[in-house]
Amino acid sequence: MSARQWTYLDHAATTPLDPRVLQAMLPYFNEDYGNPASVHSYGQRAEAAVEAARANLAAQLHCAPHELVFTSGGTESNNLALRGAALAARQQRGARHLLVSPVEHDAVAKTARALAEQFDFELEWLPVDGFGRVDPADVARRLRPETALVSVILGNNEIGSLNPLAEIGAICRERGIPLHSDAVQAAAHLPIDAASLQVDLLTISAHKFYGPKGIGALYVRQGAPLLPQQIGGSHEEGRRAGTLNVPLIVGMAKALELIQNEMEEQGQRLRSLRDELIQGVLNAIPDAQLTGHPRERLANHASFVFEDVDGNALLMLLDDAGFACSSGSACKTANPEPSQVLLALGLTPQWALGSLRVTLGKDSTPEQVQALLSALPALVARARQLELA
Repeated sequence: MSARQWTYLDHAATTPLDPRVLQAMLPYFNEDYGNPASVHSYGQRAEAAVEAARANLAAQLHCAPHELVFTSGGTESNNLALRGAALAARQQRGARHLLVSPVEHDAVAKTARALAEQFDFELEWLPVDGFGRVDPADVARRLRPETALVSVILGNNEIGSLNPLAEIGAICRERGIPLHSDAVQAAAHLPIDAASLQVDLLTISAHKFYGPKGIGALYVRQGAPLLPQQIGGSHEEGRRAGTLNVPLIVGMAKALELIQNEMEEQGQRLRSLRDELIQGVLNAIPDAQLTGHPRERLANHASFVFEDVDGNALLMLLDDAGFACSSGSACKTANPEPSQVLLALGLTPQWALGSLRVTLGKDSTPEQVQALLSALPALVARARQLELA
């Protein structure tokens, strides 16, 4: 980066590595670099580090250490959860019905579609309200004996809304149907108690909470059926083959410990900045609308749609002005099609194409929020001129 002033406001896409996390990881790159499956001393030290990290993660997630499977990140965890649980349910009880919210990250939504197209599952999309939230009563009405799996996101990556997951979990648990939740965004901003949420499978990814990229975990409740999707050695109790990435596992555990311990203080500060940002945008920019729930949303998350605006053009204007933001999911920023999440809220394509996501982080300041609020009205106006040209 040059001497130009840059403001990073895309923490839902990724977060900077916490220096304390880096320090925890370093010895496992060039000192204790053994393979944790090896029997010699190098391997034993690596294995001890992995199991200490597993125990630390389990303490943060309120689960047993053996209920955690290490993966390469949120996408793999979601794939393993949906494919592994759905195929196990079909094998064990002939279940072929999937019940999935329509506002999931593509790692869930596209996996669900692949199960329908390639494995002959029946995919049913749950209804959501105008805030993108699932009503537990709708889950109860749509569950069947042949339902293989339910998947409902905890905190939405595009619009920030939180789902009443514990209520949905209680309904699924009573009916004996496994529930998966993508908690990739939520882990940085909510206490995650797998037992209280009554989930059977839950996904986290380290780089969303100031840990390293390329490492995640899947919580698998004891006794929950799961067919492995990556075959090889007997790693992770046979649930996911592959040599464990020791430094990244150590880093993920340290990052989650830090963010969970500092969450209360950070959460209050972020909610205050978030609300200031939301009100500032809605007051200053005509034909603007907040997306997602105004209160039941992630502490750092502000998302909008602007009528007659090309969201990608607005992102380029913001980048040129020194602000790094996003238009919905970071995986979709180059896609000219309207977001399926925003269409599920009932927005027209004319509105849905003009989306903006601003996500704050632990280093975000009131001055940065004010700078964005000062610049954004003129940039939106410019984007509208470009759209009409």
